Amino acid sequence: MIGNELPFVLPGPAPARDTLAGWQHWCRIRRSFVPAPLMDLAAWRLLSPRKKMLHNLHRAATHANLPLLATPMSRAVEKLLNGRIESNALKLKPTTRAGVMVSGGGYQGKTECVCEIAAAFEERWLALHQHLNPEAQSGHRDLHAPVAYVQTPVTAKPKSTCKAILNFYGAPISPRMDLPDLIQQVASSLRDHGTKVLILDDITRLRMHRADDQDTLDLIRAFMSMHVTLVLIGVDIRGSGLLREGRHDPSTGQWQLPASERSKFRGLEPTQTERRFDLVELGRFRYDSPPQIAAWLQHLRGVQEGLRLLDATSGMLTEGTMPEYLFQRTNGVVGLLERLIEDGCREAIDSGLERLTEDLLDSVAIDLTGVPDRDPEAGEVPPVPAREARKAKRSRNTVFDDRGPAATGT
Repeated sequence: MIGNELPFVLPGPAPARDTLAGWQHWCRIRRSFVPAPLMDLAAWRLLSPRKKMLHNLHRAATHANLPLLATPMSRAVEKLLNGRIESNALKLKPTTRAGVMVSGGGYQGKTECVCEIAAAFEERWLALHQHLNPEAQSGHRDLHAPVAYVQTPVTAKPKSTCKAILNFYGAPISPRMDLPDLIQQVASSLRDHGTKVLILDDITRLRMHRADDQDTLDLIRAFMSMHVTLVLIGVDIRGSGLLREGRHDPSTGQWQLPASERSKFRGLEPTQTERRFDLVELGRFRYDSPPQIAAWLQHLRGVQEGLRLLDATSGMLTEGTMPEYLFQRTNGVVGLLERLIEDGCREAIDSGLERLTEDLLDSVAIDLTGVPDRDPEAGEVPPVPAREARKAKRSRNTVFDDRGPAATGT
């Protein structure tokens, strides 16, 4: 690989998953990146200057595209979400499908976790039906889209939410369309494309003290009657107000949200059936017990396997005080850990140290100010733990040491 003129293909622009073409493109390429080959410092020194430059570029791309690692928290999300999606997709009864809410703090990988689970379901569903839409109507050639991914508009209103869903499919939107027309168009798009899963990301951008946002949530609940699994992703859903009208059923573990009187008058609520949601939390790592510490160490081992530093040791991230240091710097948030490791690896390569140490990482700041496509007011940008000042070892005072009798010259 190193012998070629270009050792790897530079990744192109990130696909926009909130369009059908972008979602399908991301599903195809999400595991296609080939990391840089493992190499030690002695082998790297034998390369020509150009090949050294290309290998370093490949390593930088590798550290910027670290693989998505399973965690105990993500496995819990996968178990619940995958089971709910498959069960709902196989239902033949015209009943309202229960939805799923995935909650958690900012930078904890909620979106990537949900999208990976949904993409894996889409692959299985397409293979099951030979990539044909089993519900296609005669004379229609709509693309088969088992999954639709939509970001909640920052200032969400019922009309803008409908338009965001229609933009995913590239459906025509007339300026003269009123809300009932838009809802009907959404229902037609979901049905005609054979959509089984509708993901609405950043749902906690809705503020329940605003009438428009309340109407938008009512509209979203009505989507559950369109025979899709509604998946809502947000930060701290319990504390956001989205569940304030809900009732928790301990027998099923689900939240039951009543049918909305307000939306019924607008024709958005076809039945009085309660809307049911499973709520699952994608939390951060903890460092309070031996099992939690063991899970953190296992995650650090997985991260280190993806690194391509020339002088890295086998226990670079898992031995000594490094695990505790990394936890203190990131508070166990996987997104902050990824940012710290990525920037630390670049510094290790630029400095020639070629390994991660606590002293090197002390020089790396995690700066999340001005991050695009994230709403700090909705909790999408987590607080970054302050770096603790590392205490330098004080030299011992030797003024009062007894050095014995002075040597006599002869």
